[in-house]
Amino acid sequence: MSAANGHGQNLAEKVLSRASGLERVVPGQIVEGRVDLAMMHEQGAQTVGPFHDMGAKKVWDPDRVVIAIDHWVPASTEGAAVLHRILRKFADEQHLPHFYDVGNHGICHQILAEHGWVVPGDLAVGTDSHTNMLGAMGAVAAGIGPTEMAAVLALGRLWLKVPPTIQVRVRGSLGPGITSKDLILRILGEIKTTGATYKAVEFSGPTIEQMTMPQRFTMCNMTTEMGAKCGMVAPDAHTYEYLEKIAKHPMHPLTPDKDAGYERTLDVNVDGMPPMVACPYSPDNVRPLTDVAREHVHIDQAFLGSCTNARIEDIREGAALMKGEKVHAGVRFIVSPASTSIYQQCLQEGLIELFTNAGAVFTNSSCSACFGGNMGILAPDEVCASSSNRNFPGRMGPKEARIYLMSPAAVVAAAIRGEITDPREMQ
Repeated sequence: MSAANGHGQNLAEKVLSRASGLERVVPGQIVEGRVDLAMMHEQGAQTVGPFHDMGAKKVWDPDRVVIAIDHWVPASTEGAAVLHRILRKFADEQHLPHFYDVGNHGICHQILAEHGWVVPGDLAVGTDSHTNMLGAMGAVAAGIGPTEMAAVLALGRLWLKVPPTIQVRVRGSLGPGITSKDLILRILGEIKTTGATYKAVEFSGPTIEQMTMPQRFTMCNMTTEMGAKCGMVAPDAHTYEYLEKIAKHPMHPLTPDKDAGYERTLDVNVDGMPPMVACPYSPDNVRPLTDVAREHVHIDQAFLGSCTNARIEDIREGAALMKGEKVHAGVRFIVSPASTSIYQQCLQEGLIELFTNAGAVFTNSSCSACFGGNMGILAPDEVCASSSNRNFPGRMGPKEARIYLMSPAAVVAAAIRGEITDPREMQ
């Protein structure tokens, strides 16, 4: 039943009510929201032209704009170098102080997360579809196009339609070796890639309440693959502890009303759930990894990275399996941390040495192999085990290449065995 029928408001409605200065909003309503944070990466270079074309002279609030170069780092093509130059020039002209350039860079969503740029109650927008990840802070965080961003930069406001919300309630305990990546893949297998188109997905329940912030980031990140406008988790003690020392501006803690209305509710029990894998060629083509492992799927490349699963916790999880092992002959294993600070942590903890001694390539922070435009591109007949978020045809280069999505531990297990393997066998 919807909040439009007189019930309380869910989390997305609460945040959009605050952003638009209204007492309440309902699904389908068009509102004009005050933006709390605007983020751009290389695609943001396409925003600069429209910004000037509409007659804008100054960014509405330089302190609320973050630019992070992340897809081609350092620039690997002339086109990428031009995009970087456009952004550097724009940042200089507009006196934008929060520019994360090469050497102090990271995947844009990770930069926002680890530096506290998005806080509970915010309306945050970015020029990347996986901006949804920041909804783990209890914010409405969404990807928008370049011309929309131009308007945001000029005005600090954005009109949008209030989305209906799917509530996903999760209970039970994740077993040994089972991660939030396995859980979000399972949920994706049920909701499908179009099941949440222009909807909010609100995660709740005892299992979500026990999750760390990095685990919640993974959950909200892949709501993009459901077509969702945003993915969200209500803020709680975990959120406030995470943000306590890094929040860049005041929080506006909002939680859903007890009688909040939802378009639908999906109940998930994770007790006894096996690891999951999304098979080619869609993130919702999800099967138990144990079934796929029995088919002895040979891999050519393993990739531990992306905004979904390249935080220090993910890399430590992979390193625990890699210790004392070697990358299988004929397999290329690429590890790409989500930010420069995570790279430095890996350096301090000896994780870079561990992976490289095992035969892996440990790269600087970037989107890396995930989007098929920089490094780690596959040949047409090759197979990749990846901790990233998408496996559509052409995602890592040629449309014939096959990508299997899985947890960091499962990626490392595949790199060691040379085929898709249940990581629990090696833990």
